[in-house]
Amino acid sequence: MSEPSNTFKKAPKRKPMRGKSVAVSPEMREAYAKMIQEREQKEETYGRHLPQDPPKGR
Repeated sequence: MSEPSNTFKKAPKRKPMRGKSVAVSPEMREAYAKMIQEREQKEETYGRHLPQDPPKGR
């Protein structure tokens, strides 16, 4: 056992991956923004109809 094992050694740090950038047409950008707004409105109306949690007291 003269060789140290690599089991408990730190792994070398990796370089962070760069994000992709995609060119999108203005029409697609507007459609995406509209889709996000519609989703937010649906979530808001859904949350409005959920029962509210009573305040927790001791």
